[in-house]
Amino acid sequence: MYRFFVQPQIDHSQKAVFGYELLLRKEMNGQWAVPKSFTELSLDKQAKLLEQLASQLQTKVTNQVLALNLNRQQAEDDLMLGTIIYLKKRLNPAALTIELTESSSLAEIQKYSLFFHQHDIKLSIDDVGTGSNTFENIQHALPFIDQIKFAMQNLRMSGQADRIPRELAFWRDVARAYHLEFILEGVENLGDQKMAEKQGVEWHQGYYYGKPRLVDDGRQLVNGGC
Repeated sequence: MYRFFVQPQIDHSQKAVFGYELLLRKEMNGQWAVPKSFTELSLDKQAKLLEQLASQLQTKVTNQVLALNLNRQQAEDDLMLGTIIYLKKRLNPAALTIELTESSSLAEIQKYSLFFHQHDIKLSIDDVGTGSNTFENIQHALPFIDQIKFAMQNLRMSGQADRIPRELAFWRDVARAYHLEFILEGVENLGDQKMAEKQGVEWHQGYYYGKPRLVDDGRQLVNGGC
């Protein structure tokens, strides 16, 4: 069995949840775990799970965003565009953002942008500053997307936490220069929240606001951090 867990995305200035990132999980031995490969479950079946989740969250009423991750293999699937566009039509007027978790070519980004924007679907690049998502590699794609996400946890896990304030400021300025939405991931405590606030970053995501969890598990989706 597969389900989407959700993690809230917070507009700190408004003290409100504006959306949820969807994280695919698989039930194994009575526990939920990250699948070995996110292509284990077809994109069409993931779209159906997302539609069910949107109904549970009532996003047609709240206008909160649902953010779906696509890796490179999923993004290059010939059926991907049709699957996502058909999903958005079923979700209308609920908002949908597609997060690319791995680098794509400029030509691919241009194609995704053309078709997604015709159907009011936003396009995001995840984990900027990590791996191949350097500024030099994604610079020419930035005019075609809507959002970038900077994940502090990537630098923490690689023992480079001291670089976070400098890197955060850099990518914040990139977002402003290209008129992009900017989400800071990995907000784990009040100190992280204060640092983001000091740097003028208002859109946050992280354990401080809530761990990924099932919608129908009877618990609040957001902690007291926002």
